[in-house]
Amino acid sequence: QVQLVESGGGLVQAGGSLRLSCAASGRTFSSYTMGWFRQAPGKEREFVAGITWSGGTTYYADSVKGRFTISRDNAKKTVYLQMNRLKPEDTAVYYCARRLVDYSFTRDTETTQYTGWGQGTQVTVSS
Repeated sequence: QVQLVESGGGLVQAGGSLRLSCAASGRTFSSYTMGWFRQAPGKEREFVAGITWSGGTTYYADSVKGRFTISRDNAKKTVYLQMNRLKPEDTAVYYCARRLVDYSFTRDTETTQYTGWGQGTQVTVSS
């Protein structure tokens, strides 16, 4: 069973940047699509960004497209989320998760398609 640990969150002013990391345990990290999600207070958890198992395809929520970049290092079993030009509405707890099915090429955005949720890392953007 995969275990994921997110880090890199913090408090930043609007317009600033943060880089989140998600370290995975287990032998088969490189076989799975990885996703970043976020949950703001009083709101449902929502998809932010995804990257397929090979790293060949990345996809984003419209709200972050052009500002956030997802990447992965399969040798380090780590997925990253570079967040630039942050806005107050980006404030949330950010989670990473692993796709349930391995070797997927589809752009999966539903929380029910993912597993191994970590404890999350808080991102707060002040105006």
